[in-house]
Amino acid sequence: MTTIADFTVTTNRGEELKLADKLGKVLLIVNTASKCGFTPQYDGLEKLYQQFKDSDFEVLGFPCNQFGGQEPGSADEIAQFCKVNFGVTFPLMAKVEVNGDKASPLFDWMKKEAKGLMGTTAIKWNFTKFLIDREGNVVKRYAPQDTPAAIAKDIAKLI
Repeated sequence: MTTIADFTVTTNRGEELKLADKLGKVLLIVNTASKCGFTPQYDGLEKLYQQFKDSDFEVLGFPCNQFGGQEPGSADEIAQFCKVNFGVTFPLMAKVEVNGDKASPLFDWMKKEAKGLMGTTAIKWNFTKFLIDREGNVVKRYAPQDTPAAIAKDIAKLI
């Protein structure tokens, strides 16, 4: 059986991150963008991170430029934008694609584990969120319009 431990991703600093190192933590994995109508969710994501980080919870942000070109910046520009505008301290990863032939294997797996509305696997827009339990399994998929605050109760159940 596949879990998050089977994947390695790249941080926004270009370093490999083995997600096996995240086993034992509850994770919220989000495809993000800096120029999207949902961009203010960075604030809510940071609040969740601050609320639960001492209970082995982490948000992992994966910038994605696939939806309306809403994440055009470099890794440094994205990190600076997130820090200055939303005080983001949770880890940001390298920019990824979440759909199509060049999609991140992690996102391909999560999409199959937690399908969207009417059984679709494609991610429809920025700020789609996946909740991962301590064993590395996908627990739930959240639509872009699902606010971080609305996810807090589900996180609390897994902590």
